[in-house]
Amino acid sequence: MTQNFLESYKDIKGVLMEDILTNPPYKYAEKFVEHALDIQAEGYYTIMFLKIQFLEGQARKKLFEKYPPKYVYVNSARQLCAMNGEFDKYKATAICYCWFVWQKGFYGEPIIRWI
Repeated sequence: MTQNFLESYKDIKGVLMEDILTNPPYKYAEKFVEHALDIQAEGYYTIMFLKIQFLEGQARKKLFEKYPPKYVYVNSARQLCAMNGEFDKYKATAICYCWFVWQKGFYGEPIIRWI
């Protein structure tokens, strides 16, 4: 069964007692983060695999002020990503990816680590 994450659990706020781990479509990443953290209960984790550029932008600054990530794990080697798993079409990458980790209820400065 296919389900639209942004439409999932629309009527609940702060009660989902599960961690969320995903690689959202980049153009919807901000919406995915906000939706996940809106529906999760305190203490649960939202983990997103995103480009390092997700740290940029005035609109995202507001998101980070409301929901600061607890950790940002920067990949020290470039990760090969392929749309629909078609790795034969993508031989190299010039993009840096990170794991962004939010813990619902965390407020403070993020810890940045390299993996």
